[in-house]
Amino acid sequence: MSTSPSLADLSRLYQTEFVRSARAVGALWAVCSLCFAVIQVVILVQPSWIGTTNARTQPGGQQLPSGTMGLFEVCLESDWPVPDCRGGLSSLSPLPSFQSVAVLVGVSLWAVWTSVLCLCLFRFCGAATVYKICAWLQLTAGFCLALACLLFPDSWESPEMRTLCGDSVSSFSPGNCSVHWAYILALLGVLDYAILATLAFVLANRQDALLPPDSQEVTAGLLMTA
Repeated sequence: MSTSPSLADLSRLYQTEFVRSARAVGALWAVCSLCFAVIQVVILVQPSWIGTTNARTQPGGQQLPSGTMGLFEVCLESDWPVPDCRGGLSSLSPLPSFQSVAVLVGVSLWAVWTSVLCLCLFRFCGAATVYKICAWLQLTAGFCLALACLLFPDSWESPEMRTLCGDSVSSFSPGNCSVHWAYILALLGVLDYAILATLAFVLANRQDALLPPDSQEVTAGLLMTA
């Protein structure tokens, strides 16, 4: 006559299966968070938010310069292989028309790197608590980056943009320019933050709902040591 497994055995088996799945999904989430934190640095520093690809002329016949522009730099093509760039992140002074955009991207960068550093808390806090902290930080990063992406086109009516893109520039109308890969990457980053934050909340809720309170610290240790 077979005996049914005890409640303690079922609990240990259930916890083992949970840890295996949570470890794989949590590791993927952590790697994606770290990768996009690095990409966020690229978004901030690259002068490729908007620009031209070829030299163009205004209706009066005046030739417009060709180049690209970021939050901190304006790079114009020259006769040399290296473009002529003005400004830079080293001065910590964004272009006047993009100051609020740069601040929002900077706050987003701080939030996502803080969430990456919070991964160290797995050794000291429950896994559910850490996931929730990281999720809120990533939501903050995504919200700030979304605001930056909305404010950026509204700031196009500026002297820097008129120099590069002609007098037809206005808010939400780039004139003779077009958005470049850094701005597109920032838009994709908003979606990425939403996915990462949602995944972190799901992992946290699974920790709360499926594990007994006295086993959450054990699970957190297993996630870090495995």
